[in-house]
Amino acid sequence: MAVLLGALWAGLPVEKRIFCSVLLFSWAVYLWEAFLARRQRKVYRTTTHVPWELGQIMDSETFEKSRLYQLDKSTFSFWSGLYSELEGTLILLCGGIPFLWNVSGQISGHAGFGPEYEIIQSLMFLLLATLFSAVTGLPWSLYNTFVIEEKHGFNQQTLGFFFKDAIKKFIVTQCILLPVTSLLLYIIKIGGDYFFIYAWLFTLVVSLVLVTIYADYIAPLFDKFIPLPEGELKQAIEIMAKNIDFPLTKVYVVEGSKRSSHSNAYFYGFFKNKRIVLFDTLLEDYSALNKEQPDGENGEEDETKSKVQSKKQGCKNEEVLAVLGHELGHWKLGHTIKNIVISQVLSFCLTVLSRRFEFQADAFAKELGKANDLYSALIKLNKDNLGFPVSDWIFSMWHYSHPPLLERLQALKEAKQD
Repeated sequence: MAVLLGALWAGLPVEKRIFCSVLLFSWAVYLWEAFLARRQRKVYRTTTHVPWELGQIMDSETFEKSRLYQLDKSTFSFWSGLYSELEGTLILLCGGIPFLWNVSGQISGHAGFGPEYEIIQSLMFLLLATLFSAVTGLPWSLYNTFVIEEKHGFNQQTLGFFFKDAIKKFIVTQCILLPVTSLLLYIIKIGGDYFFIYAWLFTLVVSLVLVTIYADYIAPLFDKFIPLPEGELKQAIEIMAKNIDFPLTKVYVVEGSKRSSHSNAYFYGFFKNKRIVLFDTLLEDYSALNKEQPDGENGEEDETKSKVQSKKQGCKNEEVLAVLGHELGHWKLGHTIKNIVISQVLSFCLTVLSRRFEFQADAFAKELGKANDLYSALIKLNKDNLGFPVSDWIFSMWHYSHPPLLERLQALKEAKQD
């Protein structure tokens, strides 16, 4: 059988062998990912009791909620991933890419651009391909938002807000993607034998520019950013930044509660122009989900939901500072630049390195005297986001850029004891 298959393979034209190799590689990657996800789903199904290590910090109700949430997400991911793989396979086997290229050429031709305008045809192809992807992915996105996230209490969007947001995202994406792609194609066209070096440098520069302008010019198109009001928290953040020579210029609060109750925090900017962004859902005193809002108070009653939590969401000021101490540790230890460099190599290596960086950033927060607060903040954030604290070791090693909660708590516990 092996000899027969080898003979058949050798008899195929080179382009057919390349085609089959791409298809086989795509399915091999998918099956590997499906295998890992199956292992993790088994953990979700079988781990029904709070591990003894978490007995003092996580109640059984929260543990069960996070288990069911992660199980639903994993099951959804399996079916959406299977659909995506089948869709991609059918597109390749049925000649969907050449068909779309010909349609792009016809549309470009009707607009007065002949076959010699390859870049124009390529941009039309890209526009149609992303439109197709957006339309076929819409049912999955709707189900994820209004069934899974809604079921577990995270969704804050209405259908009107969802569709307005989706259309806006598509338009903004095209406004960035099409000009960048046209320049990239032009560089490839005139680059000669070393076009790949010029193309790589160009994509690197574009990535750095996008990282720089995202929070100032792109993110505000979708969410409301307001300066953190003067007060105890802002003053404490500024003192912490000054103590480690972090060139902080502004601190923003983003109204993330309009779309989801998940929480986050990040910093951005280069050189001497750093800004910190805190999701309102991270801040116990600022989260709209902790406050009763009269009907129509902000004129957005028809677009977003107002769900007041029975239990307060978010972290206290000391815990917020501990989380920021961790994030600033990434900056102080040079993790951001290292990640950018490593990301041009292998994603798995980046995952392994990222996990190491997380422990280092935790240790940095500990050196700032924030071990106790970070310990409680991690528990609180895990609870607010229904993170499941138990993971299959292979799944965790392959997918998680952050170490599992238990490992981070154990490291901080040792730091507290020290």
